[in-house]
Amino acid sequence: MAEKVKKEVKVEKKPDTTYIKDYPRPPINFSPVIPPLKRIKDKTQVDVRYCLIAPFAFVHIYWDPELYEVVYDLEEPLLTEEEEKKKEEIIVAMSNMIDHETVVEKEKTKLLEYIDKRLKILAIELGIELSYESYKKIFYYLCRDFVGFNEAEPLLRDYFVEDIECNGANSPVYVVHRVYRNLRTNLVFRDIDRLQSFVEKLAQRCGKYISYAKPILDASLPDGSRVNATYTKDITSKGRTFTIRKFTKTPWTPPQLIAFGTLSPEILAYLWLLVQYKMNILIAGGTSAGKTTLLNAIAFFIPPESRVVSIEDTRELNLPRDNWLPSVARNATGVGNSGEISLFDLLRSSFRQNPDYVVVGEVRGAEASVLFQGMASGHSSISTIHADSVDTLIKRLETPPIELSPTLLNVLDCVCIMTHAIVNKEETRKLKEVVEIINVTLDGIALTNTPFVWNALENEFYSKKNSKIFEKIRKRYGIKVEDLEVEFKRRVQLLYKIYQQGIFKFEEVQEIVNEYYKKPQEILKRFEIE
Repeated sequence: MAEKVKKEVKVEKKPDTTYIKDYPRPPINFSPVIPPLKRIKDKTQVDVRYCLIAPFAFVHIYWDPELYEVVYDLEEPLLTEEEEKKKEEIIVAMSNMIDHETVVEKEKTKLLEYIDKRLKILAIELGIELSYESYKKIFYYLCRDFVGFNEAEPLLRDYFVEDIECNGANSPVYVVHRVYRNLRTNLVFRDIDRLQSFVEKLAQRCGKYISYAKPILDASLPDGSRVNATYTKDITSKGRTFTIRKFTKTPWTPPQLIAFGTLSPEILAYLWLLVQYKMNILIAGGTSAGKTTLLNAIAFFIPPESRVVSIEDTRELNLPRDNWLPSVARNATGVGNSGEISLFDLLRSSFRQNPDYVVVGEVRGAEASVLFQGMASGHSSISTIHADSVDTLIKRLETPPIELSPTLLNVLDCVCIMTHAIVNKEETRKLKEVVEIINVTLDGIALTNTPFVWNALENEFYSKKNSKIFEKIRKRYGIKVEDLEVEFKRRVQLLYKIYQQGIFKFEEVQEIVNEYYKKPQEILKRFEIE
């Protein structure tokens, strides 16, 4: 009888993933230290690298000889083909179990714990083996996509990036960098569906909705960043697009504007005095001319005990003070488009909130009449408006939809004209001129004085004439013009010393300004100013 041959049955061994539960949560820092960056005149010499999300995401900004331009290369952890498959498997599974509302609302530390816990659960349940190195990389991408804004998250984390611009699928995303200006990135949305999902995510995080029926999004993210997006090809020929104007939590300080050549210490000292003595200032300029940047910088000079009420359509201001009431307009919602709170409504309400200073992000319509009436009643104002000259400004204020009377325009004291210029083949922002409004005739003609002007050919700031506003301060407050001029010179020296010593940090600069109001002699002694 023939002996039976036993067949060997292979039993597939289940991967051992139990060790994953013992992995420590990978360290990740979404706010690494901001590096100092200097403008380099020779673009071919640009070669800098700094961290965006430590220790995973970096940016390398350098001169590309093939493209013949400075480029912005995003560097993220490279995944092997196997790691990519595992990551996608986990992302699909996590999408079904993660609570997006919970994710958005949780504190940062809790968020990281939340992602870490669910990654471990899923890896074990799905039988996915991961080395700790692979685990760290996948953890980063999960945090980036579920907590942040996917591929764009590192760009949003770059302190120096002002705008992020996507012109459609298969086109490189561009950024506007504070130091190196317009830069092509290596980020491209190759997948149309992925770009669509990203645009929908932007809308969701803004608390809005975008679709074929409502193909335009104009809203703000929770951090105050402004978002504009389109959804269909009949609106933009490339279909889905988006632009993000980042909200800067730490605005440029006055000495930083000196360092960038935006204005001079003399102009800043002059504006400091105007703010202290409650002169009404309007900052004019075109799009991206630096109006809000200057507005934030001027706000450093508001006396520390003063109450400030700010009014904005979209949150952009960040004023370094405690006694500050920020107000933001609200679009109509719900059935019948009810619930709108306009700039006009907010401004009218602000004068019942006992402000010493009213700061308006941008004057554009009917709210201007309320603002100027407030100025006339003694509420100091600092605001911005779209206009490239004083004549254009006056015409805007006198014609629809604003329609102010020439007599009311006389409460305006000073206009700062900002411009977006090209100097030595580099884009830059300059305070083009400072114009004092002496009188506006019944015919709407402004009589002016220009104490400061920027000479484009020489790239220098010049003082042209003595200030007429100093005379106005003398009459209003009973202060000698000679004393004002002495104080002006002291503050020029102080601002220059702060700039020379490299004191640029938000808190440090504000502390010096506040102390100068309280104990000027101590500050002058500290900086060796007589």
